[in-house]
Amino acid sequence: MPTARFLGQSCITIQDGDHKIIVDPFLTGNPLAGAKQEEIECSHVLLTHGHGDHFGDTIEIAKRNDATVIATYELASFCGGKGLKSHLMHIGGAHDFDFGRVKLTIAHHGGGFGENAEIYTGPPVGFLITMGGKTVYNAGDTGLFYDMKLIGEMNQIDLAFLPIGDNFTMGIDDAVKAVEFLKPKKVVPVHYNTFPLIEQDPQEFADKVKTAEVVIMKPGDAIEF
Repeated sequence: MPTARFLGQSCITIQDGDHKIIVDPFLTGNPLAGAKQEEIECSHVLLTHGHGDHFGDTIEIAKRNDATVIATYELASFCGGKGLKSHLMHIGGAHDFDFGRVKLTIAHHGGGFGENAEIYTGPPVGFLITMGGKTVYNAGDTGLFYDMKLIGEMNQIDLAFLPIGDNFTMGIDDAVKAVEFLKPKKVVPVHYNTFPLIEQDPQEFADKVKTAEVVIMKPGDAIEF
C-alpha cells in the first residue's frame, strides 16, 4: 500500500515499496518543514511550477540522489540547464515511469523562477500520480476551475492534496467545492499557515467537506492510502 508523507507547504513524498518520489521540495527556508533536504532520498522530483516555495531544494536533492526532475517542457529544460536529469512533459500528457504513471493537469496560477519570478518556467500544473494501483491528485497552486469536475469523472482519486491558503490559491470555500467536483476518497489541505498571508484553519475546511474523508496532516505526518 503506497504511503504519502506531508513535509509542509505543498511538499509531499509518495513511496510504494522501493519507489519514492517527492513533489515541490520546499524545505530549506520553510519554517514549518517536516524534514531537512539532506534527509530526502528519492528517484524523481516532480515540480508543479517554478516559484521558490515549490522549486525549493530541487537542485540539491536531484543532484545528491541522481534523481530525474519531471516538469513542464520549460521548467524541466531549465533544470536540465542546471545539470540535472530531466523528463520534459506538458499539460494533458501522461507517461509511464518505473515507479508509476504521471499525468499533468491544468492549474490556474503563475510560474517563474527567481527572487522576482523573472525567469519564465512555463505554466503551472497539477499532477495525477498513480503508484501501487492508487491515484493521487496534487492540484498544485491553483484557483478553483470547473474542469476539476472532469478530472473527478475521468479518474478514481484515492487521495487529493488541495491548497486552502487563499490570497495566492483557492481559499477554504473554493477548496470545498473542488472536493465536490473531484470526489476523492480522502483529501489533505495544504499550502496554508506557512506564512501570515496564508493563515487558515484546516478544521474549518474539514467541517465543511461532506463528500470525502479529510485528513489534517502536520508536517512530517504520513498516511497510507
